[in-house]
Amino acid sequence: MYYFSMFFQYASQYLKTRLTYRVDAVVEILSDLLFQAVNLVFILVVFGHTQFLSGWNREEIIFIYGFFLVPFAIFQAFFNIWDFNERYIVKGEMDRILTRPIHSLFQIILERMELESLFGVITGIAIMVYAAMHLDLTFTWYDPFVFIVFVLGGAFIYASIFIMIASISFWSDSRTDIMPMMYNIGNYGRYPVDIYNQVIRFVLTWILPFAFVGVYPAAYFLGREEWYVFAFLTPVMAVIFFVISIKLWNKGVTKYRGAGN
Repeated sequence: MYYFSMFFQYASQYLKTRLTYRVDAVVEILSDLLFQAVNLVFILVVFGHTQFLSGWNREEIIFIYGFFLVPFAIFQAFFNIWDFNERYIVKGEMDRILTRPIHSLFQIILERMELESLFGVITGIAIMVYAAMHLDLTFTWYDPFVFIVFVLGGAFIYASIFIMIASISFWSDSRTDIMPMMYNIGNYGRYPVDIYNQVIRFVLTWILPFAFVGVYPAAYFLGREEWYVFAFLTPVMAVIFFVISIKLWNKGVTKYRGAGN
């Protein structure tokens, strides 16, 4: 309950701050929507030259992209730690974090939240609805619950990977370009893994499991029975990777040397 209370207090203060600069918030939301629109246009351009992509049609690819946007939006809203190395290690703000009686990662998540990114959830669902209508998909009464589980699983998989990368900073405080590179790799999860070679497919499934953020769980709603096993592995992979990431983080905190010269 203490952690829930802290979360809502931080969220309340964040919303007050953003509403003070409403134009900035609107511009940021519009820029996110524009970025998502550009990616959607890219898919349309690709299918302007072909009817199928490794057995997937245009609407199926669009549905996968829409699904991917939902967990990705949650990740962006609550796990915005892409600048952890420079801000908290190099500049020494981790010293401040460690003086407070609350888990260090939770504090950083609260400080770096960007709730306006949740608009991506609406965009993703709208794209999924559009694609589902064209595909004549049917859903059962329990599919909304499965959707929530898959979305949360995808969000925590994404978060786990970036928490692990951020944890490396505790051992090496030099600036690196791993975070931007990982963002680019994560984009591969927007598309069916069978369009890649076996090495990339293996990496996206078991090493950097971004495929569980988009294509695998989306395949369940598309009725792709050959991917059902992977789809239902999504929450399992989320638990495994999140536990590993927290353990790595906690171990890294014990190696933190401070911001001295």
